[in-house]
Amino acid sequence: MARLPRLDLPGIPQHVVQRGNDRQACFADAADYLRYRQELGEAALRHDCALHAYVLMTNHVHLLATPREPGGVSRMMQAIGRRYVGAFNARYRRTGTLWEGRFKSALVDSEHYVLACYRYIELNPVRAGIVTSPREYRWSSHARNAHGTHEPRITPHAAYLSLGADDIMRLEAYRRLFASVDADGIDALRLHTQQQKPWGSERFRRQIETLAQRSVDVRPRGRPRSNEGK
Repeated sequence: MARLPRLDLPGIPQHVVQRGNDRQACFADAADYLRYRQELGEAALRHDCALHAYVLMTNHVHLLATPREPGGVSRMMQAIGRRYVGAFNARYRRTGTLWEGRFKSALVDSEHYVLACYRYIELNPVRAGIVTSPREYRWSSHARNAHGTHEPRITPHAAYLSLGADDIMRLEAYRRLFASVDADGIDALRLHTQQQKPWGSERFRRQIETLAQRSVDVRPRGRPRSNEGK
C-alpha cells in the first residue's frame, strides 16, 4: 500500500517526534546537544518555520513548530538530519542511519491543545525521572518559555502570547501550567502523533479531514483479534 502524504498545512502547528534508530542514543555529550540545537535554529529560520518549544532527550527529540509554507517542517527536519547526522557520524567514526525512519508529526489545534503540547514537551525530562523540575533540564525551551531566558530560535505561538498582557504576566501564567505533573492529554497526544493524525477538537479534526480529503480518525490501540479457528 502506498504511503499517504504527511498532513502538512501552513499556519497550523505540528508536534514532531524523531527517535533514534533501535532506540540508540542520538546525543552522547553536551557538544552533540549544542550542535543539534544550532542546526535546529538555523534550519527553522532557513525553511520559515516558527519554533515554539523543544526538548532534546538522549534518544529522541520533540518539537512544536508552525510552518509558514507547505512542506516547511519536512524540509527543516531533512536539513537537520543531513547536517547533524553527518557531523555525528564523523565525530564518532560511524556510518549509517541515526534516526528511526521518518519523523512522526501531528497537526495541533490552537489554544488549549497548543499549550498542552508545550507542557507535554517540556515535562519529558521530569516524566523520565532525569530531573524533578523542568527548569533543571538544560536541553529544552523551558528556560525561555517559563523564565524569559534569551533564546532567539524560539518564536512564541499566539496561544502563549494570550497568557498575559506583557512578558512578566505571560511568564507567570506559563509557570502555573507546570504546578503539577499530571497525565492530562498525554496518551491522546502520543497516539495522535504516532498515527500522524490531527490532535484537537472535533471541529478542528473535521476541518482538517475536509481539507485533506481523507479520514483523520485514530485507530484503536493494538491489533484486532483474529477469528481463525473460532
